[in-house]
Amino acid sequence: MKQVTLSNISKTYPNGVTAVHPTSFDIAKGEFLVLVGPSGCGKSTILRMIAGLESITEGNLDIAGKRVNDVEPALRDIAMVFQNYALYPHMTVFNNMAYGLRNRGTSKADIDKAVREAASMLNLGEFLDRKPSQLSGGQRQRVAMGRAIVRNPALFLFDEPLSNLDAKLRGQMRIEIRALQRRLGVTSVYVTHDQVEAMTMADRIVVLNAGRVEQIGTPSEIYHQPRSTFVASFMGAPPMNLIDAEYKGNGRVYLADGIDLPAPVETGHAGAVKIGVRPENARMVEAETAGALPFAIDHVEELGAIRLFHGTLGGQPFTVHTSHEHAVPEGTAWLDLRSSTVLMFDGATGARL
Repeated sequence: MKQVTLSNISKTYPNGVTAVHPTSFDIAKGEFLVLVGPSGCGKSTILRMIAGLESITEGNLDIAGKRVNDVEPALRDIAMVFQNYALYPHMTVFNNMAYGLRNRGTSKADIDKAVREAASMLNLGEFLDRKPSQLSGGQRQRVAMGRAIVRNPALFLFDEPLSNLDAKLRGQMRIEIRALQRRLGVTSVYVTHDQVEAMTMADRIVVLNAGRVEQIGTPSEIYHQPRSTFVASFMGAPPMNLIDAEYKGNGRVYLADGIDLPAPVETGHAGAVKIGVRPENARMVEAETAGALPFAIDHVEELGAIRLFHGTLGGQPFTVHTSHEHAVPEGTAWLDLRSSTVLMFDGATGARL
């Protein structure tokens, strides 16, 4: 069942700058949808249009089957969690969480019940009498979430809520937010520039680039079957290796230094292409292995459970991901690029072939 529908919505500012080109997608009831992309790609603008904080230049936005282009934010039955928490510093945690309900004229007993239930969910029960300045960053973010939860909205909107937290706390809060959303079953739209957040939290991901949708899909689809070199390079840490090559239509692709390998797909396209290989899909093998390609290692990163080998293949930068148990070879290593995991992209447009 559709909860939100975007039909060719776009945003162009009076100065002529288009932040979002015509964009269409549906958000299912109960779904956790993540909008991801680099700064300036339009993800926060789309979120703000859904919230009613930004006007829509063209197109239609439906929430629960109703066109809401001109509906005030307060009447859209949404709750928003911001990057900067937006808490009132002079109010206690309890009063921050209760503020919206008081403005609605909710009874004192109902407010007390709703706030204490939300505080229990978020492990904030012992902090209800404290001010925001007495809380950690993670606790302040929980208060902001609690303020949204007590309103019992039909739609949660998250605008980079974890970007002010340190790496360890971000990891913890990712788990907490996702678990809470599943428990509540509330349709949620989450904006981030962090592809790890997108991959670990989303039911589906919308990848944006320069105001346009590059791809929509599950985390697995986005990661393993990127539709463009932009998606391939943006999603993944370390990113997909992209190697310039030439395809001559004879079933092989040709790299520099006299290296060639089987083409991963047969296509009528001949000319410049890019070969895409995830670092974990490039296997180090013995030199005598059939089809092995020479890999010149420049640097090894030791990351505990894994090793990253950085070097060049066919004169171009290339990274290989292995377990920490893999020995560090001396001199030139040899790689097996299995065709089932190798992708090919148009060298001019970046589209996957």
